[in-house]
Amino acid sequence: MYHVMEPLWSLFLYFKSGGVIMYPLAVMSILLWLFFVNRFVLFKGMSDNDISLKEVEDCIKNTLVPDLKKYHGIRARFVARFIKRITSDSCFNNRLLDEDVMFFVASLNKYLSFIAIMARVAPLLGLLGTVIGMITTFEVISCFGTGNAKAMAAGISEALVTTQSGLLVAIPGLFMSNYLYRKSDKLKHQIASTAMYLRKYI
Repeated sequence: MYHVMEPLWSLFLYFKSGGVIMYPLAVMSILLWLFFVNRFVLFKGMSDNDISLKEVEDCIKNTLVPDLKKYHGIRARFVARFIKRITSDSCFNNRLLDEDVMFFVASLNKYLSFIAIMARVAPLLGLLGTVIGMITTFEVISCFGTGNAKAMAAGISEALVTTQSGLLVAIPGLFMSNYLYRKSDKLKHQIASTAMYLRKYI
């Protein structure tokens, strides 16, 4: 039991030494990972087990909705949504196609800006914690001089811990953001190429 509690106690002490700034950093870190996992699972599902352009042609010619139980890729989802809404009016179908493109692009962009913003704000929060910690240290020095080493150490610890924590949140966050943007751009390219292919048959 002691071996289990020791790391948790060390984490608690680390968190406590960072002061009040550690709370928004902790919330930010949790949200960052939750949104990343959400987008990663979605993008992976949209990248795997997709239909070919030849199958897209067969679907649009015969007005057949792709089997989404068999195919999970973004092309299959895009074609299925379009065919369910297709009409006999060619002009209207082109508008529906543009609307479907915008719908899928918007769904791919969801949370990406939020992830990028959090990854960039985290080190600024860490810097804010550094400033607060240094102010605390200077206040101790102004009141007690350099004789109260324990109080000075608390302020310096707060400054360093928040800086470190901000970077620990920001660095993986930036990697996550760049990775998701690359995956999103790849999927958007598939949507655009599929939409251009469908226009030939409507």
